[in-house]
Amino acid sequence: MTVGDVNRRQVLMAAAFTVIRTASARAHNGTVHVTVEDLAFVPADLEVKVGDIIEWTNKDPFEHTATVEGGWEVIIQPGKSATHTVTRQDTVDYFCRYHPNMKGRIKVVS
Repeated sequence: MTVGDVNRRQVLMAAAFTVIRTASARAHNGTVHVTVEDLAFVPADLEVKVGDIIEWTNKDPFEHTATVEGGWEVIIQPGKSATHTVTRQDTVDYFCRYHPNMKGRIKVVS
């Protein structure tokens, strides 16, 4: 194995990880799961239907929120999960009120 092989593998693995982290999530069995870790929502982009449940699981050691400006807010305690039931068809952006660089998008489809 050469240094070039190692660097190429590292680049490919990093690219694959980026694609996985940014892929849009779809609800399965009516629930879509989002991990909150390292100051990020993973996945950040969700595709759900009215009636689906979004469950955020906070793996960080501090509190986060999933906040829609002018809409709803879910507080996610460290080491805990919190949910929101989708009630209307819309596309909304959400963020963490404490860490505004944490952002996501929820697209509600029929």
